[in-house]
Amino acid sequence: MAASSMKDIKLRIKSVESTMQITKAMELVASSKLRRAKLRAEATRPYFSTLHKCLNDIAYGNTEFSSPFVQKREVKKSCYIMIAGDRGLAGGYNSNLFKAVMAHMGGKPACVLPIGKKAVEYCAAHGLETLTTSYAVAETVSLSDCFEAARMLCERFCKGEFDELFVGYTNFVSMLSQQPAVLKMLPIRYEREQAKNTAESLTLYEPSSEEVYDAIVPSYVGGLLWGAMAESVASEQGARRTAMDAASKNAGEMIEDLSLKYNRARQGAITQELTEIVAGAEA
Repeated sequence: MAASSMKDIKLRIKSVESTMQITKAMELVASSKLRRAKLRAEATRPYFSTLHKCLNDIAYGNTEFSSPFVQKREVKKSCYIMIAGDRGLAGGYNSNLFKAVMAHMGGKPACVLPIGKKAVEYCAAHGLETLTTSYAVAETVSLSDCFEAARMLCERFCKGEFDELFVGYTNFVSMLSQQPAVLKMLPIRYEREQAKNTAESLTLYEPSSEEVYDAIVPSYVGGLLWGAMAESVASEQGARRTAMDAASKNAGEMIEDLSLKYNRARQGAITQELTEIVAGAEA
């Protein structure tokens, strides 16, 4: 009986050790990818800031400014870009994002542009209206893909297929902290009373400030989307690294506990054998 118990414990220890090797390897891979993703996320922020400043200069530097991308209209339908991961084993990274987007959606009419395998699967499972599944693999989404998606979304927005555009992504705070967020992309916030008489108001745009503004907005939305992608990828790797580190620690604790049980079972078996030998000798 004791031998059978010892054998089971030993097999269990080997199984946990194999799992621990996998989690350790995944943690190292996630750490390597995290460094590159973090640098990419930091590199995208200046681009967005410059583009945002350019749009403000055009809008506030013209007294008679009008664009479909800033006009407020009755919201009949919304559109959400949902950026999730391609794989699991990243703690609550995917589930937290889905909860944040669905809470923001609040049951109102909406369509979704899913990015990432998990996002596509979630939309299919919950019967959400999907614009396209062309971006089902988040790792392969490039900067050109973001600009292509932005142009498509801006065209649909101008046609009135939806009245506001949001992006749901995960903001990379630190290696140990990632926060899901929903950012409004369209219409762009614009308040005329905030305009000031600055040097930019003397700038002339050809053929007109409205046409220049409308031409830049798709690039602005594409830049926002690329920045959200970079933040999400870094967050996913950070969450996976944390999850795998915790899994490795739990596996180590299980091995210690199983080793203690194995030693106790082995000690009990030795004691039983000695007792049998002594009893046989006395007989």
